Amino acid sequence: MILMIWIFILAGAFAHSAKVMGSIDATVNLTLAFLPGEMLLAGLFLAACFISLSIGTSVGTIVALTPIAAGVASQINISIPLVVGVVVGGSLFGDNLSFISDTTIVSTQTQGCKLSDKFRVNAFIVVPAALVILGAYLFIGRGIVSPHEVPDTEVLKVLPYLVVLITAIFGLNVMAVLTLGIVLTGAIGLILGAFDIYGWFRAMGDGIVGMGELIIITMMAGGLLEVIKHNGGIDYIIERLTRHVNGKRGAELSIAALVSIVDVCTANNTVAIITVGGITRKIGERFGLDPRKCASLLDTFSCAVQGTIPYGAQLLMAAGLASINPITIVPYLFYPLAIGLAALLAIFLRYPRRYS
Repeated sequence: MILMIWIFILAGAFAHSAKVMGSIDATVNLTLAFLPGEMLLAGLFLAACFISLSIGTSVGTIVALTPIAAGVASQINISIPLVVGVVVGGSLFGDNLSFISDTTIVSTQTQGCKLSDKFRVNAFIVVPAALVILGAYLFIGRGIVSPHEVPDTEVLKVLPYLVVLITAIFGLNVMAVLTLGIVLTGAIGLILGAFDIYGWFRAMGDGIVGMGELIIITMMAGGLLEVIKHNGGIDYIIERLTRHVNGKRGAELSIAALVSIVDVCTANNTVAIITVGGITRKIGERFGLDPRKCASLLDTFSCAVQGTIPYGAQLLMAAGLASINPITIVPYLFYPLAIGLAALLAIFLRYPRRYS
């Protein structure tokens, strides 16, 4: 949780100093100049999918893209929660599939299968869902029209976001990425006269203060959930759910329910997988389940739930950066809901057949 709070602090400092320097406005203008209005939603979704697949983290993707998405939405007068929901959904695509995602690593290690095998099963389940959602964004975006006159872009002001995106894609740690973005924003702002050294520090301080409520909520939620875990609440849920399991479908459904409930309780998909990984493997061995399918179900359901709980790190971060209530984003989280439905269908239809 301390690591998460540090990311919130750095994200707040970077986002607000970049805003004061004019980096967000410049990046929004560049986006509007090159991307047609009807392609904005689909383009943001594809960008979030690509970045998250490259860096393996949804939070890093949200930090990089949310301010741009919110700025674009304000400029062309469309729903900010909608575009933020697009970014959050795309960020979970890579969180679920990437080879370097912590959820992928933990799910394969606990089930004793290869990363490549889990990726193959996972792709069969979620890629069709991603294509359906991409088509939906193309349809929804038909009526979006870009402004006729887009202001000229000061390319130098776009540089901090470009560097943040490129270094994130190459796998640099999210804290290092944000620190680099802060330093670069300050340097360019001082060179262009957007602020003096004290103005830069003030901008960073205001950004950190803006994250204060988010940090307090995170600490309170973490404390509450740890109390529940300490008093055996999670263990009780696991024991009750697995008591009457019979058959492969029931076994896979119990795995889905276990990881989903624990994720709701812990608000952390990696922790949820670690918590139920051992018992999932035992369920798999008892009922003859394919460990590759088990790993895929663990990862997919944990990401689906994590992407829809308003007190999870992803929605809290996105809401904080866009200055909106996380609850308002929930109705627009199409992709997390789609992969949850796809994973349920995979259980009931015994799909993919060779792994079921």
